[in-house]
Amino acid sequence: MASLIRCPHCGARPKEEFTIRGAALERPAPDASDEAWYAYVYLRENPRGAYDEYWHHSSGCRRWLIVSRNTITHESSGVRDVALGTAAEMPA
Repeated sequence: MASLIRCPHCGARPKEEFTIRGAALERPAPDASDEAWYAYVYLRENPRGAYDEYWHHSSGCRRWLIVSRNTITHESSGVRDVALGTAAEMPA
């Protein structure tokens, strides 16, 4: 069975409808040091376990979403709209 992402607007959809854009990291303040900006842009941890990522529903509603995903099992535990902050419940 295909992996499903539960879009808050379209419901459960196959992950192939989405484009992943990377980690949802906290952006440094505009006046942060060059080192902080360098780390934000170029340096990434490769965590095991729960992680938030930006996904674009490119073949659906075209909304930007934050998908909470386990990097070990690839299971999604939650999805929320970036602009609206709305969430979709994941099935148990």
